[in-house]
Amino acid sequence: MTHHDDAGKLVLRVGLGIIMIIHGGLVISHDLPPGLAYLIYVGEIAAPVFLILGIYARVAAWIIVINMLIAMAIVRHQHLFAIGEFGGWALQVEGLLLVAAVSVGLLGPGRYSLRLLSADDAGRAPA
Repeated sequence: MTHHDDAGKLVLRVGLGIIMIIHGGLVISHDLPPGLAYLIYVGEIAAPVFLILGIYARVAAWIIVINMLIAMAIVRHQHLFAIGEFGGWALQVEGLLLVAAVSVGLLGPGRYSLRLLSADDAGRAPA
């Protein structure tokens, strides 16, 4: 891999993490049951912070995948096969976040991360 690949992984990780934190902060501000608020905190605040830093990035990404699947299935299920008001899929943002998280889960954090503190890419020789 080249350093451009690692830069792309950094942009993907940081972009996804920032979007999830902003969204999670807005969701957490609602009056939610404590158990649900905790799960949302883990999936939309804690995991994205780890993702941005590149610490346990694969685990954090898969937590975000689970979070997005649950959100799409429970909260937004009525829009699963719907077309939005502008002609696109009604869940295109959620779908894009899901695909981005799967990508990070499969690709790993890349070179520009604090992965030395985590098990991500353990045992792999640096590129």
